[in-house]
Amino acid sequence: MDRVDTAGAPARPNVAFLFAGQGSQRPGMGQALYEASPAARAILDAVEAVLPGTREQCFTGTGEELSLTENTQPCVFAVDLACACALRERGIVPATVAGHSLGEVAALAFAGAFDVAAATRLVCERARLMTACCEEHPGAMRAVLKLEPAKVEELAAKAGEAWPVNYNSPLQTVVAGSPVACEALDVLVRDARGRSMKVAVSGAFHSPYMADASTGLEGFLQRVPPSAPAITCWANLTGAPYGTTAEEVSHTLAEQVSHPVRWVDELRGMRAAGIDTFVEVGPGHTLTGLVGRTLEGVTTYNVESPSQLEEAVRALGGEE
Repeated sequence: MDRVDTAGAPARPNVAFLFAGQGSQRPGMGQALYEASPAARAILDAVEAVLPGTREQCFTGTGEELSLTENTQPCVFAVDLACACALRERGIVPATVAGHSLGEVAALAFAGAFDVAAATRLVCERARLMTACCEEHPGAMRAVLKLEPAKVEELAAKAGEAWPVNYNSPLQTVVAGSPVACEALDVLVRDARGRSMKVAVSGAFHSPYMADASTGLEGFLQRVPPSAPAITCWANLTGAPYGTTAEEVSHTLAEQVSHPVRWVDELRGMRAAGIDTFVEVGPGHTLTGLVGRTLEGVTTYNVESPSQLEEAVRALGGEE
């Protein structure tokens, strides 16, 4: 399948699509929409053609199977992109897109930076490289709640090999690092009257432990260079829109895996640019929850199922 067609219906100047990331996966994801939407079916079939078995993993895979990074990333990518294309099929085209961590690859594919086959291969390589880093540098992650980012940064520095890696909302910052440092952080956070929660992942994502993955992705993207996004796409690395050259897109996307996700900056930047409606595409509702805890006076929708698709289409004035 070629690049997602971004021509046709005019973009909604106030609408952004948010593409879900790793951790949103669940058994059965995308199956109902696959059966209801030709556009969603085409995306999932295209991913299946590159990586056989992906579609079946989405539909019938167990939670344990879907939790493995090598499976999680292509499955969530496929469902994210399928949901976005189902909306586009019904006349809902966003002015801008963003994705959280893994979701950024789906956002770029929707924006036309990669065709579906190339994006699928990219996601597989990303998962392989990150898994290798997890094996080389065992790590852990903690979601720290109820504390300001500056305080979390201070506590992470005291804990040892630990770094803030996801600035998710004003009072939620995820920290990654060594298992020992994360255990030390738990005590520091408790003493500061915050809350520290274990994140169910296999390594210290978006930390310096992922440096080799960034290097590997740079090499991959030299062989499979992106195009300039046809829709404004916001970058986790900078909290600002992607650049327009292949070199800028490649560097930003590769560095993303070993640097913090500046999600709060992205949300505030989109709001300042006139976005007041955020549609989370893919499994779960984590990102719309973060929107609600970060921005005021905005509207959110989630689209994974046919009923959610119909609700969003009715509300946004798409094609019935």
